Amino acid sequence: MLQETSPPVPHGLRTGIVHSDLFLEHETGFGHPESPLRCKVIVDALRIADFADRLEWLAPRPAERDDLLRCHLGAYVELVRREILGGADFLSTGDTSVGPHSWDAAVYAAGGACLAVDSVVSRTVKNAFCVLRPPGHHATPGRGMGFCVFNNTALAARYAQQRHGIGKVLIADWDVHHGNGTQDAFYQDDSVFVFSTHQWPWYPGTGAQEETGYGRGLGTNMNRPFAAGAGRKEIFGAFADEFLDAARRFKPELVLISAGFDSRDGDPLGGFHLTDEDFADLTRLILDLADESAESRVVSMLEGGYQLDGLASSVKAHCQALAQHSPD
Repeated sequence: MLQETSPPVPHGLRTGIVHSDLFLEHETGFGHPESPLRCKVIVDALRIADFADRLEWLAPRPAERDDLLRCHLGAYVELVRREILGGADFLSTGDTSVGPHSWDAAVYAAGGACLAVDSVVSRTVKNAFCVLRPPGHHATPGRGMGFCVFNNTALAARYAQQRHGIGKVLIADWDVHHGNGTQDAFYQDDSVFVFSTHQWPWYPGTGAQEETGYGRGLGTNMNRPFAAGAGRKEIFGAFADEFLDAARRFKPELVLISAGFDSRDGDPLGGFHLTDEDFADLTRLILDLADESAESRVVSMLEGGYQLDGLASSVKAHCQALAQHSPD
């Protein structure tokens, strides 16, 4: 007797997973928490997940120089290229370790974020998660720091606006560390709303609740810092209450996630206590919001997360929520 099989999931109803083995070649040195194993354990977990048939694997392209200049100063881009190709072990701008292949990895990470936007806007996939290294949310327009080279999420926001005519972009950041680079990029811009929950006081020392934007951007930057020990009550509560209210008033046309999983319980670089189910619930909350005004368009970017088993399981929960969502 023939066994019945489910029909394949159509491409446009799958979740895009942007990844390249090139990201494994970004070497940060022995014992560094931001290691190539981060991407490896994520990819291994997603390949064998019971929702793997709902995933569409997408190969990134390199970012063009003009793509990088959407958020970064030309002098900084040239400094990064010169120092990495010159054999530097770390960027002179801050605490970002690099190796011989880090320039290519960083350029492809930025390009992968832009490709994810292309794919979601064109409906090639319904939403996307980018398994990228190096991460990005600490990179300011003119400075690499905090393991970051280029700000993948900020670049994706500007790319969506300038290449696809997207008006308003919402960025939600649940990494345990404040995304100072993303805040800096849009602090005076009322077309991008940035919301962040993070541990306080903690690296990089920014993200006070009073930091709400400047000039035209006043009111479109919202920080909710919490002390070590915070968990679902504080973090999910902030998303479900203040974030949703502000986001609905803003009416985004695209939603981006700086998905840092170092806010998970047991991560060595943080003191928060989120669980896999908390990440799934945060994801579903953002997906439902995107259904309201953003035509269900959501792109998520890997940021932190350094306890490998926990990282793999929390990303799996995040991607399962993305993959099982049925856009309105």
